[in-house]
Amino acid sequence: MPNQIKSEIHTVDADSFPYIFEQNATVPLKTSEGLVRCNVYRPKSVDKTPVLVTYGPYGKDIHYKDFQTKSFSEVNPEHHSAHSAWETPDPGFWTKNGYTVVRADERGLGQSPGKLDTMSRGTSEAFFDVVEWAAVQPWSTGKVGLLGISYYAGSQWRVAARKPKGLAAIIPWEGMSDYYRDRCRHGGILSNKFIKFWWNRQVVTNQYGRPGRAKANWGPDTIEGDLDDEELVKNRQDQVEDNQAHRFRDEDYYASKEYDMGDIEVPLLSVGNWGGILLHLRGNVEGFNNAGSEFRYLRMITGRHDLPFYYPEEVEIQKSFLDAFLKGDDRTGWSVPGKLPPVDLVLRKGNVGINNSEAEKSFQRRTENEWPIARTQYQKFFLGPDNSLSTTAPSIPRPKKLSYKALGTLDNPQLLQFTTAPFEHETEITGYITAYLHVSCSPSTTSPTIPKDIDLFITIRHLAPSGEEIFYTGTAGDPVPLTKGWLRCSCRKVSTQHPKNRPYLPWREYLSTDVQPVIVGEVYEVLVEVWPTNVVVEKGGKVVLEVASGDTQGSGVFQHEDPVDRSEERFGGMNHLHFGPGFENYFTLPVIPQKEGE
Repeated sequence: MPNQIKSEIHTVDADSFPYIFEQNATVPLKTSEGLVRCNVYRPKSVDKTPVLVTYGPYGKDIHYKDFQTKSFSEVNPEHHSAHSAWETPDPGFWTKNGYTVVRADERGLGQSPGKLDTMSRGTSEAFFDVVEWAAVQPWSTGKVGLLGISYYAGSQWRVAARKPKGLAAIIPWEGMSDYYRDRCRHGGILSNKFIKFWWNRQVVTNQYGRPGRAKANWGPDTIEGDLDDEELVKNRQDQVEDNQAHRFRDEDYYASKEYDMGDIEVPLLSVGNWGGILLHLRGNVEGFNNAGSEFRYLRMITGRHDLPFYYPEEVEIQKSFLDAFLKGDDRTGWSVPGKLPPVDLVLRKGNVGINNSEAEKSFQRRTENEWPIARTQYQKFFLGPDNSLSTTAPSIPRPKKLSYKALGTLDNPQLLQFTTAPFEHETEITGYITAYLHVSCSPSTTSPTIPKDIDLFITIRHLAPSGEEIFYTGTAGDPVPLTKGWLRCSCRKVSTQHPKNRPYLPWREYLSTDVQPVIVGEVYEVLVEVWPTNVVVEKGGKVVLEVASGDTQGSGVFQHEDPVDRSEERFGGMNHLHFGPGFENYFTLPVIPQKEGE
């Protein structure tokens, strides 16, 4: 057990840095037990300023260069300071621009004692208390904004829905908003590999009381001292184990993390990345769509997950938005109803390579008045047993099927691909995609297993007129296709009467009571949600629809390979796609006609 929590640990340094640095200020918690400790970085020349708050698991005292050395070396130097930290606003830059920065260690992590329970209701309630605390400090104007990437974005949706006093604006930058659908169980399938990587490298290594952090250059050791292994295990809720053990949204584990996006009322700038096709993209779009804010904006970007947040042009957008709602300095019109188009898109055209920010700046931008775009024409492309994709339904007089092995992996993909004819005209595709398929399963001739379910992995690919595939920058700078989608066949039930169900976006509740059987030899109609995308297909280019039984190229660390969730006993065998009378298969592409005058 550590020593009794000390009270004389809050230090103030007004001399060593261009800003006043307060370390380990204590936030008492009203809504839950314990306390949260935070660092405060505030300008020297101003008594009161608006406040930017981050609250997360990665360690308020772990420097960016230690957390991700290569990434920090590539960050815009304007955002290099003595206290730069991964995925958060840099204190050096923001204090120079008239903001105080509060960086809090999430409960149970860093220097904040308590139960480590990331993304839980309890830790969101603690975040609520941190926001309200920041609003009433003597150095605060009472206006609080939230700004951060990934975890520091995803947590914003949840705390904003709780409406803490003082919260005036949020910028969730590449941040999932739906814990189950966006992060943990894509189409009902456990996305285990990233969760395990994230938990083991970036979270549990920073647990409150964990010994050896300073020696590992992973922030300072716990002020009150180390905890033994038994105490550490007791004080954490293991997200790897929990997501494997729990499968449905009506279980307490997932249900406790739910909230109503419509309760978000503060001004909102949701920034999504077209390349974030396995974690955050869906959440940014759906968060924008479903928030109750009068002033809500969606901005799309491209590039690697970590760097665009610090690009000069993107920082200016952040600053302009925050100045409008936290300082009353609206130079652009963010706070004027109808002044700015709510949607700002980047259009991906041509093959500019990957992980090249300067090349990607050649992509043009365009604003829209809504999302999805009102003039979208949802074009069906029909699958043929000859692996074709056509805008006319093929005539297939007798039943046929194409087969592939179940339980494919990234190293051993099992898939079918269907390809369009060359596009006759340049065509923009922007928005939601759905795939409507007829599938079945059967035992393998080499195994006695009787399969009981089917996992579907959908990928949309883009071929240049030359025939080569065009890849885009993924989360870690890796090459990714246009987009992906997933569905576990036993979770196929669509909640057609739910208000969020739309023709272009099927809504599933993923409840234990919604599970439907999968029986060998039966053919099932399935409607697969594919995450939104954008591309301008040039004349002569093609689009490929890929149907697989496991992860394929572009999945990176976001793989679905858990041996319990995808067991040979339940999924082994053969999967089939059926054609012929009554078995029409197609997917829809959101084609965007040009605006008048373009």
